[in-house]
Amino acid sequence: MESPKILIADDDKKTRDFVAAFLSYKGYQVFQAFDGQDALQKVDLHDVQMVITDIMMPRVNGLEFIKQLKSIRPDIVTIAYSAFANFEMTANLLKAGAFFYLEKPFNLEELETHVKRGLEHQALQSKSFRSKPCIKNRALLNNIIGESEKMLSLFEMVEKVAGSDSTVLIQGESGTGKELVARAIHDLSTRLEKNFVAVNCAAIPDELLESELFGHVKGSFTGAVATRIGRFEMADKGTLFLDEIGDMKANLQVKLLRVLQNREVEPVGATRSKKVDVRIIAATNQNLEQMVSSKSFREDLYYRLSVIPITLPPLRERGTDIALLLNHFLERFNKGKQSKVQGFDRQVMEILTHYDWPGNVRELENLVERMVIIKGSGLITASDLPEKYRSGKAASVLRSDEITLPDDGFCLNSAVEEFENKLILQALQKSRGNKKEAAELLNLKRTTLIEKLKKKKLVYDGVLNQ
Repeated sequence: MESPKILIADDDKKTRDFVAAFLSYKGYQVFQAFDGQDALQKVDLHDVQMVITDIMMPRVNGLEFIKQLKSIRPDIVTIAYSAFANFEMTANLLKAGAFFYLEKPFNLEELETHVKRGLEHQALQSKSFRSKPCIKNRALLNNIIGESEKMLSLFEMVEKVAGSDSTVLIQGESGTGKELVARAIHDLSTRLEKNFVAVNCAAIPDELLESELFGHVKGSFTGAVATRIGRFEMADKGTLFLDEIGDMKANLQVKLLRVLQNREVEPVGATRSKKVDVRIIAATNQNLEQMVSSKSFREDLYYRLSVIPITLPPLRERGTDIALLLNHFLERFNKGKQSKVQGFDRQVMEILTHYDWPGNVRELENLVERMVIIKGSGLITASDLPEKYRSGKAASVLRSDEITLPDDGFCLNSAVEEFENKLILQALQKSRGNKKEAAELLNLKRTTLIEKLKKKKLVYDGVLNQ
């Protein structure tokens, strides 16, 4: 079996050679790049699985390099290091997609540990990035609506991980449907006939969460008038979903780690522990890697939870699914509220497709429910939308009062062409020339945008050849 390939990017040749020599000695295939731009060219040339990069480099610095790398090869794991560490830098690196951050001078054994973890992480995800989704059990995923590429990849990942008992960590913004994904994993697993037990760690007071999770015996604390089993025992042979795991306090993180290691729970006030067979699925809208870096979340617990990490895309990154979601919720609320709303006119669909959706799918669902109740019947038009949707940047694209038709007329095709060109160039400017990000801003496929650029012969100084 071929050993993993690692690329080291650093303008300091001594550091680069030192790290390369160590990793080569450990059996890895190692390549070198003298800065970020050189690294981008060598990533595909050598088909590497991991990049270890310095932050302070000429031409393309480490942070910008990681952003560009993730846009073209999201499956590659990156480890960053620098002698000029601060919290803001670390947060930006993790947000950009770095797997881990090391402060120079770093211990080589520590580096090796993170290299091994990073390569394990990369191996788990590589298939989902490179293979074409083939959804076999779509009937069990009906509650999760989507046909975009990101959602099809998500469905495939859910199917793959459901058959194992490995711990899953679901990350994503509020309202993206983390519990729906957790339930889908349970429903596709061999534990289907057993309990799916959900616990919102942020909704239960800290002093009660331990008892809620592990149970308690009668008289163990004031108010414990009877023995009560905890959620772990309720989920025995089934699945326990720990939502908002990032809000769990440090003392409970230690106890949860012990349960994950020993597969035993000890109720509050008990003298003996109990064996449990539970699959754990955790979820959070917080960046746990960043919390690990800031010491607000235990690193050992993070690695126990993120054996299989799944990241849910925000709704603004899956614009092609918005029409599906609107019609799905319209049908449901029409039935539930006995309404006769016929649908959404073209302008409403355009406005909502270009809206940012900070509240994600939950916000869209609430909007449809509100409009069905208020409208009752007929077609929903732009005037039916709440003010924030009608006055937002999505609606501004469609305002007809900003366009004046000359008395002698004008060429419509030329005007549409010019309008399209301006939007494409603006998207490229906002994305700093990154075609993939520009395509997402325009709700286009990357290949479609590239074809338009070739056909229109548009030139933008910042466009990257990627």
